[in-house]
Amino acid sequence: MTTVEFEAIPAVANRGRTPGLVVMKFGGTSVGDTDKLKAVARRLVAAREHGAKVVAVLSAMGKTTDELIRLAHEVSPSPHPREYDMLVSTGERISNALCAMAIHDLGHEAVSFTGSQAGIVTDESHTKAKILEVRANRIHDALAEDRIVLVAGFQGVSTSTHDVTTLGRGGSDTTAVALAAALGADACEIFTDVPGIFTADPRIVPEAMKLDTVTYDEMLEMAASGAKVMMARSIEIARSYGVKLRVRSTFEEGDGTWIGEEDGVMLEKAIISGVTHDTSEAKVSIIGVPDQPGIAARVFRALAGAGVNIDMIVQNVSQHGEATISFTLPKTDLGVAGPILETVAGDIGGRIETDPEIAKVSLIGAGMKSHPGVAADMFDALAEAGINIEIISTSSIRVSCVVRASQVEDAVRAVHARFQAYAEERIGA
Repeated sequence: MTTVEFEAIPAVANRGRTPGLVVMKFGGTSVGDTDKLKAVARRLVAAREHGAKVVAVLSAMGKTTDELIRLAHEVSPSPHPREYDMLVSTGERISNALCAMAIHDLGHEAVSFTGSQAGIVTDESHTKAKILEVRANRIHDALAEDRIVLVAGFQGVSTSTHDVTTLGRGGSDTTAVALAAALGADACEIFTDVPGIFTADPRIVPEAMKLDTVTYDEMLEMAASGAKVMMARSIEIARSYGVKLRVRSTFEEGDGTWIGEEDGVMLEKAIISGVTHDTSEAKVSIIGVPDQPGIAARVFRALAGAGVNIDMIVQNVSQHGEATISFTLPKTDLGVAGPILETVAGDIGGRIETDPEIAKVSLIGAGMKSHPGVAADMFDALAEAGINIEIISTSSIRVSCVVRASQVEDAVRAVHARFQAYAEERIGA
């Protein structure tokens, strides 16, 4: 039995390799109807006929998951988490079983597995479970029988309760990368409705350019800052286990974008990889916070205990013994965070202000490490476009600014235009 424990990084060195194996993941738009499912089946068969061992991870068809979520909330304003997972996990099972049928009709052997049958073992956190290990013996057996293996993405089984769990947003990406790590695949290919990773969202910036390569760190920052092509969790697993990733189009030929280790030569030349934006967050300010040790820890410990993810944080200089703490969090977490914050604010004598009309624009590039002045250029571009910055957050390869949601598209265009020449240098345009 092949097992990879995802919270024990040293286990990677002992995992078995499966030469010639490719894991191929297809998103909801790629399997949106039966004709598209048949096209995916043909692509999987073609890969097998070219000598590859094939494991595929399919998302639910089109808007199936959205429809299941709608039904859940029609029945109950607050669906029970266990039953919610039982419901929304069915969409992926449908698409994988149908694709297996199509493969059989093409003259090849295929078998579809649920997340549980594939050995995806998780913790017990319903709706946002984390993968603890992959017990891949059934997949190995099927590959040895010359079958194409299809695995329902987005789901697993709890190691403690044996209940069905779901992995949350981007869960099928996470499933695919985890399987590639556990199986020692040559590569994990993410098929989607775009031809690769772009320097900005082409719907906002028509002159955005496709990148041939992106580092793990750059892609992780891009995913965490709003890029929707891949989710941050899957990139973290890929980086930890050295999984080669490629993002490419389901509907057209092309090399796509490879995601992998840093190329030192490239980093000496290239500064910027892309401009991303995120409109899914809200800003919360706690005003009148006593300027005392332990207050910030008290606030954020309470939020962490409720599973609320905090992104950007800023605290102003204390005046008259009081300060203001501002931070961003997903809008979807406001319902959970609100009562907690009201309680904490009441205890410390502060008050809460919530602002959902904000957005984040981020500039990302591994080459920023050795090029001073990038942040200043970004701020200049926003100022020239008449856009005010409310919060700033940085890492060694990212600068993020909170702006008004109504101005975020203008902000993306302004920043991309300022750094267009650097992006062209990166891709050799």
